[in-house]
Amino acid sequence: MSRITLDHIAHSYLPSPKTEADFALKEVHQVWEDGSAYALLGPSGCGKTTLLNIISGLITPSHGRVVFGERDVTLLPTEARNIAQVFQFPVIYDTMTVAENLAFPLKNRKVPQAEIDRRVAETIEMLGLGPMARRKARGLTADQKQKISLGRGLVRSDVNAILFDEPLTVIDPHMKWQLRSQLKQLHRRYGFTMVYVTHDQTEALTFADKVVVMYAGEVVQVGTPAELFERPKHTFVGYFIGSPGMNVLPAEVAGDRAVVGGHAVALGQHYRPQPGRTEIGVRPEFVRLDDGAGSLPISVRSVEDIGRYRILRGAIGPHELNAVLPEGRAIPASPRVVFDPARVNVYRDAHLVEAEA
Repeated sequence: MSRITLDHIAHSYLPSPKTEADFALKEVHQVWEDGSAYALLGPSGCGKTTLLNIISGLITPSHGRVVFGERDVTLLPTEARNIAQVFQFPVIYDTMTVAENLAFPLKNRKVPQAEIDRRVAETIEMLGLGPMARRKARGLTADQKQKISLGRGLVRSDVNAILFDEPLTVIDPHMKWQLRSQLKQLHRRYGFTMVYVTHDQTEALTFADKVVVMYAGEVVQVGTPAELFERPKHTFVGYFIGSPGMNVLPAEVAGDRAVVGGHAVALGQHYRPQPGRTEIGVRPEFVRLDDGAGSLPISVRSVEDIGRYRILRGAIGPHELNAVLPEGRAIPASPRVVFDPARVNVYRDAHLVEAEA
């Protein structure tokens, strides 16, 4: 396993990029720790697969270096980087049995037969492939084949990193949950450095120690699931993480107050007046019905019953506002809401503003 250093890398698919807009991946400078599990999360086209392919060696970055441990691998081909990669769709040999598919990468590396047998048996057991170990792969279902692909990445113990490019796309929902849990257990057991690309926040948050959120070719935040939920550093992170996402409302901010639609909102900390486009962000979980002092009037558009709770979808003036309410909570004819001051974040030009010390 290796620490992965992304040393001021950036990439453009144009031969002569001139402006930042020409770059599919804007500058990234980060260190990903040895033995950690990272998820690259973002919508289609945000640059996450480009970044993964730079790490794997399928793409050479336009600028910067990729370093595994202390070794500069920027110009090395994929096969020289000692990584395993699992793709969106199964990459296996249909004419081989399940066990032969798993043994193939080890045989290529001249691993002793006894070690091959041990690693293959262990991988078959951990992925629940025992009943089909001697079957040819061609007759298996798509999700069974993808489990073999996962196994081919996990069977090697000597890799610098294991890279996953949306590997659960073809898996049914129940099997997705099982495989996510298995991957997490395997990471805890063996300590592989893992990088997992997905557009599914549930996959990212349940798999990773740290989530790398990407938007429009830029890494906008790297953090634990708790950090992404509680302190999104960009309004996109707040919107993308959570269901429903964070409420983002235009506001004028000064001191410990924000003004939204002519109504004052208490802030948990003190802020200087902000130039540029200023907004506040508050998660629906921290919005409650209350008609007391400092409450804001809202109009209700719909109420969705989720079972254990309900989602109120409404608006403050022209601005959408969602609130998560306990099951059975009555909604008055003229509802008003308050925000938990300690949970209100302030943003300038979409980026988190830190309060005054």
